[in-house]
Amino acid sequence: MMEKILRLKVLIVASEVLPLAKTGGLADAVSGMALALREAGADVTVLLPAYRSALRGISGAETIAQLDGLPGGEATLISARTTACDLPVLLLRNDALYDRPGNLYLDSEGKEYADNAVRFAALAHAAARIAAGKANVPVPHVVHAQDWHAGLVPLLMRAEGAADVKSVITIHNLAFQGLFPMEQAAEIGIPAHACTADGLEFWGKMNFLKAGIRYADRVTTVSDTYAREVLTPEFGCGLEGLLQARADEGNFQAVANGVDTDIWDPALDDLLPDHFSPADLRGKATCKRELQETYGLVADPWAPVMVMGSRLTHQKMADVAVAAIPRALDANPRLQVVVLGCGDHQIEQDMVAMAARYPGRCTVSIGYDERSGHLLHGGADILLHGSRFEPFGLTPIYSMRYGTVPIGSRVGGMADTIRDPGVDADDEQLATASGVLFDGDSVDAMFGAIQRAMDMFKRPELWRAVQRNGMTGDYSWGVPANQYLTIYRGLAPQAVVDAAQQVVAVAEPVKQVATPAPALAVAKTDTPAAAKRSSAAKAKGGRRQTALTVRELGGAAVAGI
Repeated sequence: MMEKILRLKVLIVASEVLPLAKTGGLADAVSGMALALREAGADVTVLLPAYRSALRGISGAETIAQLDGLPGGEATLISARTTACDLPVLLLRNDALYDRPGNLYLDSEGKEYADNAVRFAALAHAAARIAAGKANVPVPHVVHAQDWHAGLVPLLMRAEGAADVKSVITIHNLAFQGLFPMEQAAEIGIPAHACTADGLEFWGKMNFLKAGIRYADRVTTVSDTYAREVLTPEFGCGLEGLLQARADEGNFQAVANGVDTDIWDPALDDLLPDHFSPADLRGKATCKRELQETYGLVADPWAPVMVMGSRLTHQKMADVAVAAIPRALDANPRLQVVVLGCGDHQIEQDMVAMAARYPGRCTVSIGYDERSGHLLHGGADILLHGSRFEPFGLTPIYSMRYGTVPIGSRVGGMADTIRDPGVDADDEQLATASGVLFDGDSVDAMFGAIQRAMDMFKRPELWRAVQRNGMTGDYSWGVPANQYLTIYRGLAPQAVVDAAQQVVAVAEPVKQVATPAPALAVAKTDTPAAAKRSSAAKAKGGRRQTALTVRELGGAAVAGI
């Protein structure tokens, strides 16, 4: 008898994905989503540009189609799998558009590439042709666009006549919308009927993200609180009316991001000098000592260490932190601070000047690399992460996973993931906390939150409870992946295929044959953590080896915050 199964084919369209290309949290979110959806049973492929770093991180590459007439000229479509985690990918290759050094979006002077509209319109056209069956690729049931870079996809799918394929767009950050001169519309293949206020026009310009919100079958964003915030003028960035209209239709909802709990696991993390877990935090002391030594702090195991690892920008409240941190250092003589990041040049200079006033207690390092980011989470006691808006907030979740208690703004995803019973909470309520939240963007508010964290730190039993709460929370992609599958199935109920190879002869028992699994190479390290790795990896299962390899790639991903 032939069995029927639900096997959804999903094409994710994104500008970056780990381990091939990264400037920030979008790459983490896309790779985590794709891998989780595959584990949940969907047939997922990611389409992205063929950047230099992307071409270095693939295996089994095969050119499967030539796409003529795209914005920016002829391109080819490469089918491959990521070397690190065996994720199927399609790379759109046009070296004139994508073969560039450094940042994916900015030139050497930090300015947006003048042809970004062309670059990401070409990606969207390629996705639309795939959806329409014009690219020698199996037609997906659902195309899932990520952020403004893929915002044109739903519009162009309609233009290509891909009526049977459904589209979803996820808003990762509404503040970045992809605004370009309307005069470029014809050049990048935008239908004339869409160049109106009812289409992608926004104050006289093309708005790629608006196109996605307007034409997608379903719109999602990455946390419950942010989904409510973007319906208001304060957070809606001019698109709150359109988002409210999609919400009224029942086509806008929140699906929270997750994190890759295999990569971000202090019991297995090869980028740490020692490992630890909620049940055994001794390795965190080793990480703390290395953090202090690395950044020139006094090696005091009892000193509270607060870190800030983020873009040094107005959004991330770096302008507030540069005033609040000195107040906290003055009020707490043993407090130590490490700031790691880059951004606004003036804020960078102010941070460096601040650190100079507190030698041995405060260090500012301009820049970012993955190893330092992991050490920050592994070695610190407290994370300072203010933000004027925060769609999801990966960094506080990483810190909680590593027993570093976050101080965050009560906005977006942080309001959903950091548990704070409030300033008037009694001891029993405080023991349920996983961090500290504050309202507004004043220096007083941030300083007050730091002091609340310091008060908890002085109570070891309470502090251990708060650490354990954060470390044992479920931040995985399991629930979000199932939510996306529910959305996909609701949009594409026809996605039922014959499972021809699942025919079982019931008249005769089937003999079970054990097939040996291929051996996995284990990365070597000279850190004290090496002695613990083997048994911990076995406890976590096979996918951890994939995660180790992702981190080992180093230069294959463009690091960012």
